[in-house]
Amino acid sequence: MNISIVIPLLNEDESLTELYHWIARVMRSNDFLYELIFIDDGSTDGSWKLIEQLSKEHPEVKGIRFLKNFGKSQALHAGFAIAEGDVVITMDADLQDNPEEIPEMYAMIVSEGYDLVSGWKKKRYDSVVAKNLPSKLFNFAARKTSGVNLHDFNCGLKAYRNDVIKTIEVNGEMHRYIPVLAKNAGFSKITEKVVQHQARKYGTTKFGAERFVRGFLDLITIWFLSSFGKRPMHLFGAWGAFMLFLGFCFALFLGIDKLFIHTSGRLLTQRPEFYIALTSMILGSQFFLAGFIGELILRNKKNSPDYIIKERRNVRE
Repeated sequence: MNISIVIPLLNEDESLTELYHWIARVMRSNDFLYELIFIDDGSTDGSWKLIEQLSKEHPEVKGIRFLKNFGKSQALHAGFAIAEGDVVITMDADLQDNPEEIPEMYAMIVSEGYDLVSGWKKKRYDSVVAKNLPSKLFNFAARKTSGVNLHDFNCGLKAYRNDVIKTIEVNGEMHRYIPVLAKNAGFSKITEKVVQHQARKYGTTKFGAERFVRGFLDLITIWFLSSFGKRPMHLFGAWGAFMLFLGFCFALFLGIDKLFIHTSGRLLTQRPEFYIALTSMILGSQFFLAGFIGELILRNKKNSPDYIIKERRNVRE
């Protein structure tokens, strides 16, 4: 199979039929053998009924329905798990991503040897205040923190080699940082392509301004995981050693001062240095303990998907 197209969605019944026919037209004109995987992330409208109907009429259409809304990362995780194409395309269901971009992105993976091609919505049709400016700030911070030089981490239109999506783990709210996850996993051939962005035709956006707050928090998380996720003791142990050393220095100073310099001075408990030494040693011990616990959890964790699938269509169990 040439291409798997994974589309997470939430309450997009107005656009699904049009989106399918648009994608099918592009695939036929390029003679692609493909599958189209819709992931219904707990829709409350008629989205799943449309997916059922499309899957009955068109065998290339597959569907997964979540029991409730678990989030875009979990939807992508479920889609990636069943994708069989040599190249995997992700896109949104709101008709803002243009399927006409798929053949060129596919060629960049197959012919030019890239591991991942990320779309760049250079010209956007979103609100400047609500989306454009926060997005530029977010992408700037993501570039500087991750070292992945992309202009648009949030673009849903991306192309991957199959082994990339089978290697990385997308969970939590990490769908924004799949290029970073891929880089950390060793897939270094990452590039971007300017793609056409469409104005939303139906409905309203499912993401508010709070997604940028969560995005920055996730950015801190992924920085930590990429730097110390496999060796938490390196971080907590270093801080623990520093705090213990600091506490020891203050305690040594107090001891020498009390025994040899001001032998009849104030009580140790009346001096601020005593509390600095005590607090530093307690914090140092706690940092070491956190590092040990992190190492134990890392060695005993069992990964399991944090979503529940309610129904499937044209998908093998």
